[in-house]
Amino acid sequence: MKKSLLIVMFLNVLTLSAQDLRSVLLKQLKTTHNEKDWFVPANIAVAGMTAEQASWKEGTGNHSVGQLLNHLIFWNERELNKFLGKKNAEFDGNNEETFGNVDQNTWNNRVNKLDAVLLGWENAIVAADESKLKDSYSTIANISTHNAYHTGQIIVVRKLQGSWNPEQGVK
Repeated sequence: MKKSLLIVMFLNVLTLSAQDLRSVLLKQLKTTHNEKDWFVPANIAVAGMTAEQASWKEGTGNHSVGQLLNHLIFWNERELNKFLGKKNAEFDGNNEETFGNVDQNTWNNRVNKLDAVLLGWENAIVAADESKLKDSYSTIANISTHNAYHTGQIIVVRKLQGSWNPEQGVK
């Protein structure tokens, strides 16, 4: 089943023009970054939070908003570096290490870092040539899905905490 789905996806990509593919990937990235569409993007999900709120955990072993943000930064930056042909720091594969804590001194910088990395992705897609897009479309689509998944977790944590404003998009 998985193999046939990949073949269908590949055939669909072959029929897309480079501009269509670029548009789809950009739309996915922007709606998980800062464009509100079907769901709340990452920038809105963390907007207005304090470092204290970002460090809060509800006590069942789930990650804090700050930890989720660090995880998103880690993987988006790592994959962006690969896409751009830049070397990444060594990583032993322990995904739990990507969920670092934030504090009063690091929270705002981390929010800005996520914004910069996601903007970096958008700029890289705009600048990429057709073959690069066709070679990397699956990874980029998975990045958007990954971002949406963890942004949803951020909103759930904020709801549990009582710091989510339902007027932001999720009631």
